[in-house]
Amino acid sequence: MDVVVTGRHCTISPELKELVYDRIVTVERLRDRVIRVEVEFSASDGTKNPSDAVEVQITLRSRGPVVRAEAKANDKTLAFEQAFDRLKVQLRKAADRRKTHRGLRTAIFTEEIAATPPSVEEEQTEPEENTYEVAGLVVNGDGPLVVREKEFDAVPLNLAQALDEMELVGHDFFLYQDANTGKPSVVYRRKAYNYGVIHLNVAP
Repeated sequence: MDVVVTGRHCTISPELKELVYDRIVTVERLRDRVIRVEVEFSASDGTKNPSDAVEVQITLRSRGPVVRAEAKANDKTLAFEQAFDRLKVQLRKAADRRKTHRGLRTAIFTEEIAATPPSVEEEQTEPEENTYEVAGLVVNGDGPLVVREKEFDAVPLNLAQALDEMELVGHDFFLYQDANTGKPSVVYRRKAYNYGVIHLNVAP
């Protein structure tokens, strides 16, 4: 298993690298087939909150889904320990969920949405002088619009696999293509330990 430690706008001491390695090697007992672990430290001097001065992101790459955890603190070691604790929690939750997935049908709330846009008669307007395009959207004027666009390589997944991926990246939702129906789908976390699923019926 390769352990890669990097720093952005900060230096990483040999002692800290050794600490990181000693902690990370224990991950192999939690998850099999680990190939590479990337630990990135990022320092920000301009933050208003001193407790967010250092951010640590741990990315675990294996033959299965990518696992990621992150944390912020005012100290490199503290930020790493917090991120590492979150990583272990995410791995254990995913493992526990796989053990109990036999009751998955009763714990899921499923909703299907027909993705047919309503018929709206668009008004013809003259383009404004400050018109520009952001991620495929035409923006007029200086309105407070923030668009972040990302693309990911993906393969069709069944529901259990999508839940695993959501748990392992530590998010509250996960977008995927259902392997059984081919529909664009989103699984999301509800109250307690329940989950919900939204399937889109895409109109031709």
